[in-house]
Amino acid sequence: MTNQIQFEVFGNLGVVTLNRPKALNALTTEMCAAMTKVMLAWEDDDRIGAVLVEGAGERAFCAGGDIIMLHDSAKAGDGRAEEFWRTEYALNELIYRYKKPYIAMIDGIVMGGGVGLSVHGRLRVAGDNTLFAMPETGIGYFPDVGGTYFLPRLGKDIGNWLGLTGARLKTAQTCAFGIANVYIPSDKHEAFKTALGKAELNGLDGPVMEVLKSFVKRPDMPAPLPQAIDAFDKDTLPEIYASLRSYANAKPNKSNAENIAWASKQLSFLESKSPLAVYITFEALRRGGKFKFREAMRQELDLSLNFTSIPDFVEGVRAAVIDKDRNPKWAAASIADVNLDDVRAAFRQTQKELEFLD
Repeated sequence: MTNQIQFEVFGNLGVVTLNRPKALNALTTEMCAAMTKVMLAWEDDDRIGAVLVEGAGERAFCAGGDIIMLHDSAKAGDGRAEEFWRTEYALNELIYRYKKPYIAMIDGIVMGGGVGLSVHGRLRVAGDNTLFAMPETGIGYFPDVGGTYFLPRLGKDIGNWLGLTGARLKTAQTCAFGIANVYIPSDKHEAFKTALGKAELNGLDGPVMEVLKSFVKRPDMPAPLPQAIDAFDKDTLPEIYASLRSYANAKPNKSNAENIAWASKQLSFLESKSPLAVYITFEALRRGGKFKFREAMRQELDLSLNFTSIPDFVEGVRAAVIDKDRNPKWAAASIADVNLDDVRAAFRQTQKELEFLD
């Protein structure tokens, strides 16, 4: 078993620990495969009454997938990226339909692949240091791991905002939007896990909820989003940009200063992303809002495999992670320059669709 991920049993509680703290617990194919194998075994084991997943170290639950490997695989044209996505996405679907209580301790950074390991599970426990984001458009990619399914279900405005801009949420907003559905202060997380290990867990929610009652707290209420968030509640991407510009360019007065500042900031975020990736993401979220979970995951596999031949993905990873110059040369200068045939091509179906773990 790889030491990148660890499995322990405490009483009736199965514990999964992502164990790459120096890499912010970023996922590898081996980690996803090992987790899948153990979770399937635990699902059929009457001695295991619930599963808890956490990240080693204090900085991150999981900051994403192994994007350098994905970059290298895309450049080489080999099968490593495809193997990773097929393994990871099948695991995401297993978590979505898991029969027993699944508890994700999302303290610290939870981005990309870490979102896929948490947001589809029954309990998402935020701590004081939770930092959520789906920042994929910044590397010329799209919010995968089920992002095209769950983001639209946060509301069209919130989902488009998070998916297109990669906006970062701290604990209060993560809880307010329902991304986390439980808040337990970070210094109580270990005690919560210990209490679960001592409880008589039976595969049903009741015993977990009984333990939870002693630890859950009401998080702070976040400041309300400005009215300008409605700019993201549009039917086309150009309409979103036009609405943001309308807010940003309004004549300043006492009542609209917040909207002007917020809309200007969102435009700045968007203009730093790959215009093609933003366009593809908008369309993927639009479709995903109508899909069942498996349909969304199959679409995401098609998109992921097609992204390996989109130059912006390799260029985005190079600029953000490899050379770290933060100066990507995107294929299109703006969304107005995006060839819509390229957007449609990104949704081409693969010859072999995603297989699930029935």
